[in-house]
Amino acid sequence: MKDVLDELAAAHRAMGKGSVPAGDAYTIEVRRRYDARIDDVWDALTSPERLHRWLRPVTGDLRLGGKFELDGGEHGEILRCEPPRLLKVSWLYGPDADAWPGTSEVEVRLAPGPTGDTEFELIHAAVVEEPLFPVYGPGAGGVGWDLALLALARTLAGGETADHDVVQKSPEGREFIRRSAAAWGQAHLAAGGEPEHVAAAVEATTKFYAPDPT
Repeated sequence: MKDVLDELAAAHRAMGKGSVPAGDAYTIEVRRRYDARIDDVWDALTSPERLHRWLRPVTGDLRLGGKFELDGGEHGEILRCEPPRLLKVSWLYGPDADAWPGTSEVEVRLAPGPTGDTEFELIHAAVVEEPLFPVYGPGAGGVGWDLALLALARTLAGGETADHDVVQKSPEGREFIRRSAAAWGQAHLAAGGEPEHVAAAVEATTKFYAPDPT
């Protein structure tokens, strides 16, 4: 359990403002360090075999301008690819995704650290009108990325392929989700969120990712 919570504490989270082709956006931003060389982290982000281990199985044309799809339904286009430092994709999901092109983008930036490690930054920008935000706040995407980046840390350390369903149902996974949702609530407050809205969003996010056992 301590290792899991240490991974949660390793990340700095922030909520900000940005833009996507559809208009004004809010951003969720995660920064952390991985104890792995930059080429290894880049490979884990771009190799289909390794993406499967920490994110989801991916298919498509994984080149600049190509389109991809994850088996969870997320899909998009590779907008920028500058190995081994920058990857930017459009990130669409849900049954109405094609009706709202460009409403979400994910950018990952890598930089070599001073001891052979890697500084990692992920920015996910979603259009302000995106319907999940009023209910869930930044935790809508933030908790999902925290879970994925926990799995990435384990992949980089030589761990087994992540089973996200198993993790989310385990006691340590549920505690990770609870604390992740609270951390995104703090980022929301720091960005000027109303306390009542933030509290409701944290509760809704926690219940979405870790519903009460039946």
